[in-house]
Amino acid sequence: MSRPSGRRNDELRPISILRHYTKHAEGSVLIGFGDTRVLCNASIEEKVPPFLRAKKHGWVTAEYSMLPRATGTRSVREATRGRQTGRGMEIQRLIGRALRAAIDLRQLGERTIVLDCDVIQADGGTRSAAICGAYVALVDAVNWLLHHELLAQNPLQRQLGAVSVGVFANQVITDLDYAEDNRAATDMNVVMDNHGQFLEIQGSAEGKPFERDTLNQMLAHAHAGIEQILRAQQAALRNPPGE
Repeated sequence: MSRPSGRRNDELRPISILRHYTKHAEGSVLIGFGDTRVLCNASIEEKVPPFLRAKKHGWVTAEYSMLPRATGTRSVREATRGRQTGRGMEIQRLIGRALRAAIDLRQLGERTIVLDCDVIQADGGTRSAAICGAYVALVDAVNWLLHHELLAQNPLQRQLGAVSVGVFANQVITDLDYAEDNRAATDMNVVMDNHGQFLEIQGSAEGKPFERDTLNQMLAHAHAGIEQILRAQQAALRNPPGE
């Protein structure tokens, strides 16, 4: 079986992580998974949602959107439509849940870190790329707080990454691009931390049910792929800004 991209079944697309991409955000990352590009900006706000006021507890949340020409045809801006799509809401909730699992919110103080994830160019795997880029932007935002002596200690507890896996032409594959995702019999998104623990697994059969052995294969592919992504994040965080 040959993938449309020509990659091995377990091969990731090339990953690029460019930190400090924009000027004003406390954390800013342009991440690329192959031809997918997502801009992830972290903003620090000295306030929390109403349900957390006076509780000495911070918050991390995310917003996700697809720019009008991120795909082959122009889509209408959500602001023009007057409401957010259900897909966008589901993805940003996934990003927020994943990032909150990486940080001790009690140590963050009564402040919020907002991760804005904007898809500039989409070729499959946008939610996985957004989570991976948003994590690096979150690290830079926390480091900004530490540098300005606004935190007593680092609240980050774990590193995390995400990748898509699936079944294409009866074979388990890793990091689906659009051509594969559009024809996959099964599509799954997996979030895992640097201890090999799973934070979230989202998967469904697109028609034909899959066996338990296939699920185990997909999780194994995801584990190996995310380990590579974690190393790419670590390398990016070791580099000076802009490299």
